[in-house]
Amino acid sequence: MIAGYAPENGRLRAVSGPLADIVGLVWIDLLDPTAEEETLLEARLGVDIPTREEMQRLEISGRLYKEEGAVVMTATLAARSDSDDLLLAPVAFVIAGGTLVTVRYHEPRVFKTFPQRATEANLGCADGETVLVALLEATVDRMTDILDRAEIEVDSVSRGIFRAEQPAQAHSDLMKTLQLIGRKGDLSSSIRDCLLSLERLAGFFAQTLADRDDAKDLRGRVKTLSRYLETLRDHSSFLSQKITFLLDATLGMINIEQSNIIKIFSIAAGVFLPPTLIASIYGMNFSFMPELRWAYGYPFACVLMLASAVVPFWYFKKRGWL
Repeated sequence: MIAGYAPENGRLRAVSGPLADIVGLVWIDLLDPTAEEETLLEARLGVDIPTREEMQRLEISGRLYKEEGAVVMTATLAARSDSDDLLLAPVAFVIAGGTLVTVRYHEPRVFKTFPQRATEANLGCADGETVLVALLEATVDRMTDILDRAEIEVDSVSRGIFRAEQPAQAHSDLMKTLQLIGRKGDLSSSIRDCLLSLERLAGFFAQTLADRDDAKDLRGRVKTLSRYLETLRDHSSFLSQKITFLLDATLGMINIEQSNIIKIFSIAAGVFLPPTLIASIYGMNFSFMPELRWAYGYPFACVLMLASAVVPFWYFKKRGWL
């Protein structure tokens, strides 16, 4: 799918059939484009559009570069951000001839919300560069919302772990909590990867604007964006540390629960050991045992076994082991 947008008093206006006439367009958004569509757009713009394989390069030089008067930048963005199961995939931003071309193969939420907002509010979208900066600002706002939601959920998990009164099913709750913490850890790690890629992109884009006298306002916005990305990265690091602490605390509580269970079995074994010893003695098949023919031998043995079980139980209770 291809969507095109033209400027209109600082706003964006959707254009039908963008590839028919790209003159006047400031943003062309390609979602899962075909090879024919990429070839046609490359011929119209005179620039090479990166393919899916090229966008997945790990080298920084393969993600951020200049080519034939065009600036090509690739960042990792997240889709399905309303859940913990984020989908991370690269998105290419190409600026050529005053037009921004975005190439993507997944659907981050910002690519739905930003065009709607840009058509209703004056965001200063006069050319491809201003559209790119506004789009990056919207992306950072979306990352902030995701981090805030994750922090609220992590705080809720923390209150559940350290609540004063633990319910009877605390052990099973801790197992579920462990799974939830693991998902939040994956979420925080994914957001951190996105923020790092956006930081590199913002730094590279700032370098392309450094020698231009007509880009003072853009340089200021990109500089502010870079600082905001740094604060978000610090926020993500703090959240990761808190998740690690909750993970250690949860594992510690699970170990305590397991130790309590083992302690109960150990105390039970200690309590029933003396009665077992007495029963074993009187279970011997010797002909000459003092209590063998005694009329009160059986009640005596039962009372003795009961007393030998009660006395250790009372002792353990007194020492606070139970």
